[in-house]
Amino acid sequence: MSDCCPGESSPKVAAVKSCCGTESHSHEHEATELLSEGVKDFSRDSVVDHHHQHSHVPSCCDDDHEHGGKRDYLLWGSLIICVVFYVAHLLAPSLLPDFAQHFAHSVFELLNSMWWGVLLGLVFVGLLANIPQNLVLSVLGKGGSFNGILRATAAGVLLDLCSHGILMVGTKLYQKGASIGQVMAFLIASPWNSFSLTLIMFSLIGFKWTIAFIVFSMIIAVVSGWIFDRCVDRKILPANPNAFEIHEDFKFWPEVRKQWSTIHWSFDVVKTVVREGTSGSRMVLRWLLFGVVLAALIRTFVSVEFFQQWFGPSLLGIVFTLIAATLIEVCSEGSTPIAADLLNRALAPGNSFTFMMAGVSTDYTEILVLKDTTRSWKISLFLPLITLPQILVVGYILNNV
Repeated sequence: MSDCCPGESSPKVAAVKSCCGTESHSHEHEATELLSEGVKDFSRDSVVDHHHQHSHVPSCCDDDHEHGGKRDYLLWGSLIICVVFYVAHLLAPSLLPDFAQHFAHSVFELLNSMWWGVLLGLVFVGLLANIPQNLVLSVLGKGGSFNGILRATAAGVLLDLCSHGILMVGTKLYQKGASIGQVMAFLIASPWNSFSLTLIMFSLIGFKWTIAFIVFSMIIAVVSGWIFDRCVDRKILPANPNAFEIHEDFKFWPEVRKQWSTIHWSFDVVKTVVREGTSGSRMVLRWLLFGVVLAALIRTFVSVEFFQQWFGPSLLGIVFTLIAATLIEVCSEGSTPIAADLLNRALAPGNSFTFMMAGVSTDYTEILVLKDTTRSWKISLFLPLITLPQILVVGYILNNV
């Protein structure tokens, strides 16, 4: 990131680097003004961090999307398609041709299953944007350490968001300075391990299999996160340029109380959170809506029943499951009933686990968002490279226990 644009100036506070040196100082002034009005007396770290969040844009040196320049055709095109067919399904589905009815129904189901997770993700992203970097990283622990991987995995399991909502938070953690291993552990552990979805899984597949799936997903998350950080240590993968070292004398709870006492709750604070959440999630929303369109097309022309006929508890069945999980772009809530059918009807618990986990590792939305966030195709493609062998091995074991 440091050499992507000429004339870059590198702020030395909090080791935050700006991608482009031509950026206006208006962002810094705006951050200072907002913090003085709504979150007064924030530390210097939070001001610089807030400035950094404004300067982070989906592609290098390409902030004209948000300033009236070049239009984001992928975002707006996908949004228009989703809105048109969603409304058509609500108002007059019978007037559509058969294939359009199926497409509209798929868009309707997908958006209805993921909207709450996306909304919560927007809120969390908006809140994270205004939390000082040292507080965020102190919760996650030291980047590159095994303890940091464990903390990130636990955070992913406990945070009650769907896979698409969690992706927004994961990208924000990377921007806050979490190591790539911590981000990957957070994403891998969390796509369906939310509390609400765990209750649904209890009812669909039973207590024993639910606990087994959660434990194995956490193991894969920890192992994968550790491998990612070791690849960074050996210069195989690029390090996070937003990395930030916390002072040894930093005290978490006293700092939390200090920052909390400075917040003057008002409508301006709410507006700031909403604005930060929307702008910070723009990159994720672009690929998410595009993924909805692709998934609806697949659902329209390739039925889930066709896939289920080939999902037996065999190595070939796991391979077919992996292909289906790659093609069927669904939120965690949408994938759970399908995975339950694989366990209950096909009697293939390994296929069920593979379907849910491979939906993260091979999810094209997630891979593309990771590429945009990290500016590295290598990092995004290492996600399936590192996780898929583990998922296939665990799936095979579960099918044969």
